[in-house]
Amino acid sequence: MTATLVSAWTAARKRLEAAGVESPAADARLLLEAAAGVARIDILTDPHRPLAPEAAARLDGFLRRREAREPVSQIVGRRAFWTLNLKVTPDVLTPRPETERLLDVALALIPPDRPFRALDLGLGSGAILLALLAERPLARGVGVEISEPALQVARENAAELGLEDRAELRLGDWTEGLADAAFDLVLANPPYIPTAEIATLEPEVREHEPHLALDGGPDGLAAYRRLAPEILRVLKPGGVFAVEIGPGQGAAVEALFAAAGAADLARHPDLSRRERIVAGVKKPLGNRPVNR
Repeated sequence: MTATLVSAWTAARKRLEAAGVESPAADARLLLEAAAGVARIDILTDPHRPLAPEAAARLDGFLRRREAREPVSQIVGRRAFWTLNLKVTPDVLTPRPETERLLDVALALIPPDRPFRALDLGLGSGAILLALLAERPLARGVGVEISEPALQVARENAAELGLEDRAELRLGDWTEGLADAAFDLVLANPPYIPTAEIATLEPEVREHEPHLALDGGPDGLAAYRRLAPEILRVLKPGGVFAVEIGPGQGAAVEALFAAAGAADLARHPDLSRRERIVAGVKKPLGNRPVNR
């Protein structure tokens, strides 16, 4: 019997359920869409459309990879983030929905009609910086990434989105080579997982994500110790920053930025009420009130 979109989706879901995949229905749909070249609306409105044999073969190959716990984003090569659809490879951390909270916080810190210059440290796929630039057409940005393969992915995403003219993407080690007081906004999602915990992560992360983007040192705070004073150095007086943090790290990260001289520090939760972001301000010259 020839498979249809709905029967293929059902069978795929059951295979992924049996393999212990966390979100079998959603993953099965995404893999079916990629294998058959259809959209979600096609599955919903034309569920009995026959599935071509070549599409069925592609879907079977995708499911075998997912059963082996390869992430969907790496199987299909794409990931939705904010309003963007980004290229993703094993060289970059897959953008997470939780990281969109970083953009929520950042966009609230800068008036929408104000031109500004932003910095994204640890660029990865370019998700954070490119989403910011897509949202704010008056902004320009610099993204720094230590991995050359990851930087190439970000450059391809910037070109695909038509943002390469406003995004300067460079190879580098955090803020090395960047001038003092050069940016109005600095964003970062640094590695924050304690080294010993990486072995306990789900196989999708442990075996398929770049450890360079995960490993935060013995206590998960190594990157923040370096970044706190450096972010304050490259911010203009009155400039703002926001960084993503790991579970239970809010007080420690806030203390590091306070010691570096940041003001107006605040912790922001995500939708699950877990502290997700630490944000603050570089004190203006003369301690004048910050104009946001």
